[in-house]
Amino acid sequence: MSLDTLNLLRGIATLLAMGAFVAVVLWAWSRRRRETFDAAARLPLEEDPGFVGADRQPPARR
Repeated sequence: MSLDTLNLLRGIATLLAMGAFVAVVLWAWSRRRRETFDAAARLPLEEDPGFVGADRQPPARR
């Protein structure tokens, strides 16, 4: 394989990687995904419905 062919393949690989990156950015910032991502961002702040309080005993180890 000549150096010119190798450089051409590297350029094509770079363009494909850049295209994939742009596609992921557009997908992540699309309006259709906003509600899903907002819900996922709030997950760490929501209360666990099974959590009673600080006096709750940890589960027994087996």
